Amino acid sequence: MGVMPIDKLIMSMSLPIMISMLVQALYNIVDSVFVSKISENALTAVSMAFPIQNLMIAVGAGTAVGMNALLARSLGQKDYDKVNKVAENAIFLAILSYLLFLIIGLFFVEAFYLSQTDIEEIVVYGKEYMTICCCMSFGIFTQLMFERMLQATGKTIYSMYTQGIGAVVNIILDPILIFGVFGLPAMGVTGAAVATVIGQIVAGVMGVYLNHTKNPEVKIQMKGFRPAKDIIIQIYEIGIPSIIMQAIGSVMNYGMNRILISFTSTATAVFGAYFKLQSFIFMPVFGLNNGVIPILAYNYGAAKRERVIKTIKHSIVYAVSIMVIGLLAFQIFPKTLLLMFEASEMMLAIGIPALRRISLSFLLAGFCIACSSVFQALGKAVYSMLISVARQLIVLLPVAYGLAQLGNVELVWWAFPIAEMISFVMTIFFMIRIYRKIISQI
Repeated sequence: MGVMPIDKLIMSMSLPIMISMLVQALYNIVDSVFVSKISENALTAVSMAFPIQNLMIAVGAGTAVGMNALLARSLGQKDYDKVNKVAENAIFLAILSYLLFLIIGLFFVEAFYLSQTDIEEIVVYGKEYMTICCCMSFGIFTQLMFERMLQATGKTIYSMYTQGIGAVVNIILDPILIFGVFGLPAMGVTGAAVATVIGQIVAGVMGVYLNHTKNPEVKIQMKGFRPAKDIIIQIYEIGIPSIIMQAIGSVMNYGMNRILISFTSTATAVFGAYFKLQSFIFMPVFGLNNGVIPILAYNYGAAKRERVIKTIKHSIVYAVSIMVIGLLAFQIFPKTLLLMFEASEMMLAIGIPALRRISLSFLLAGFCIACSSVFQALGKAVYSMLISVARQLIVLLPVAYGLAQLGNVELVWWAFPIAEMISFVMTIFFMIRIYRKIISQI
């Protein structure tokens, strides 16, 4: 990471993650496509599950981001004893995270759905789906943590294997368990949840195996383990802003569901379909982000300013280029994309303008996501958190609510590009600040 040409390094670090996250996005879409064949209410129920699912990923991935950056920085400083301690404490935190969502799955799922809708069928479907996803979530926490360990040491190709195998298992099991194939009973929405958690568990087991056999830089010894307060604090100094930043997405999604269902449950289904579709564009950018963070952290730790600057410039170009493709797809083919979800005429009428208006924010979002990797890698993840709070809570939800009061659901979608403009301005400000305070001083 300290000597390879930057473009080649970014590709070698990021491309496997981008491919695996594309596969991940594909199975998210396939999951909803199959569920939509049950009914629109089933699709709405799965869409409404997103806030809790996103919160789950926020906690797991945010903790893993803190571990990733700290582990990569320790490698750059040649502190191998700390590398191992970071990994061991990160595993301990993953176990605690799972216990939190086990409690949510056992006691709070029904109340969560009832707070959004009183449509009984949606509540029943949602309770079936989310209870399984939460109570069996140890797979996703294991997967996220061990994938980031592989990424931190530059072995991103193996994280592609873990995500890929998990996605393939999910895609194969979805139709079998949802509709009942090979003599198995049709499980409906429950089948979708079971397929999801089995895929996550398989990916988690693969991640543990690959770390044990292919990652000699990290030696994990949990026997006699004692939590290290100082390392946990350092992990969360980076991880908590990332957790908050992603968890804010759950609050935003929950709020948008409440706003949209006041028009019709179809609008909520459209929003859910949009989130599945946009993941196919955003996931590769997040994959690029994950690959760039250890490059920046390593070269920052090794005091190589020129490589840090070059990595930042090139990652921004790549991220925005991906978003251009997404913008064109959403502008030209919105009807085709929505028909994947068995869209009714009403869903098309609401969804086509929704996809076109929301996607206007994509180019600015690509720039902001690329810059967030800089903030996280250089120990200023709080900047990303502040931007996310401003975009999704201070701007997006109030603007969406205000536009909804005008009585036209089509106006609500303009809240997304408006909020992205604010986050773009803030990102520019923080990038200038971090350049002057940190990068120029390396």
